[in-house]
Amino acid sequence: MSTGVGGVWAPLAVPVFRRHFVARLLSWSGTAIAPIALAFAVLRLPGGSGEALGSVLACGMAPQLVLLLIGGVSADRWPRLRVIAVANTVSSLAQATAALLLWTRTAQVWQLAALAAVCGAATAFFTPACSAVLTDLVPEHVRPAANALLRLGQNVVKVGGPAAGAVLVALVGSAWVIAWDALSFACAAALFASLPHPAHPAPPSGRFRQDLREGWQDFRSRRWLVAITTQGALIIPVWMAGYQLLGPVYGHQVLGGPAAWGVVTSGFAVGLVTGSGVALWWRPVRSGVAVCAATVPIAAPLAVIAADGRTAGLTVAAAAAGAASAVSMTVWTGVLQERVPGARLSRAVSYATLGQSITVPLGYLAAAPAAQLLGLEGALGAGAAFIAVLAVLPLALPEVRGLRGAVTSRC
Repeated sequence: MSTGVGGVWAPLAVPVFRRHFVARLLSWSGTAIAPIALAFAVLRLPGGSGEALGSVLACGMAPQLVLLLIGGVSADRWPRLRVIAVANTVSSLAQATAALLLWTRTAQVWQLAALAAVCGAATAFFTPACSAVLTDLVPEHVRPAANALLRLGQNVVKVGGPAAGAVLVALVGSAWVIAWDALSFACAAALFASLPHPAHPAPPSGRFRQDLREGWQDFRSRRWLVAITTQGALIIPVWMAGYQLLGPVYGHQVLGGPAAWGVVTSGFAVGLVTGSGVALWWRPVRSGVAVCAATVPIAAPLAVIAADGRTAGLTVAAAAAGAASAVSMTVWTGVLQERVPGARLSRAVSYATLGQSITVPLGYLAAAPAAQLLGLEGALGAGAAFIAVLAVLPLALPEVRGLRGAVTSRC
């Protein structure tokens, strides 16, 4: 099923969505260039090393896992735009502090790690609120197009952001780039705060623990949600360990170095943008089938490496994986918004996100032993087969096969 051009751009006719879209673009512009600035900032500090950078990145990730469920409860209890604005403000202050420390040449690794943890904590509140806020902002009939537009904007920024970040770090230094990230968070926070707050149900009378328990019960009662979350918990660590960790190793050993692997990653980025464009026009009726089918091509880059593929073939496979990934994520976001009541959506998102994220470190830890045991190509071939099988396995459940894009009621 497809939609006309007017339907594609219909969300931009909603003033509150336009401002929301601009705020998200501002925030993404800083987030896309900040990681490379942080990496070089840490490496250039006294005591800076790969291990130190790993510690800083881990400090940014850990609070997200610990606080994500609390963030989901908060976004269901209080106005989501307010939660988003506060989270952006906290991130802005943390990044501004990091920039100041770098400007004054007083920064230390532990300070940047602590500030990364603050940003990670803010992200734990931002993610579930932002994933559900569209249900408060736009009518249901334009929500799929709104999700696709947001995904397209995010992926376009992802394509150019890292390269722009590298150039800016070389030209003006890490401190100025991190300062821009702080400013982008601040501007986004101001825009989010200026949006009219839609009517929000009164906070539940129960305590946070009760809300967490209700969220868990609501999550596990939806077999289709548990199935897709479990699928992601198994596939995502294999994909990230294979593509992001072992892939560069293959690029170094076989393809000739970082330049060739850069071409491959560019193919993936182009695929993300292309897939987002497809999602603007395509509205699959059988959403569950579409989500699972679009997960299969994610195995392609790993399969090509296992077959001793070269740069051209691997770039095409990466582009296909990126496009399919963008379609799958956009459709899945729409399914959640359609099927989960708005008052409980943030908690559902937080449980699903936590379930799919908590296994990622295990994938990174298992990658090297698997490569030693099976060989690089063997490990990636096994990973590709694993992803392809797990991608379609949820379709064994009638609840997943029965998910449709147009619903008249919430289950």
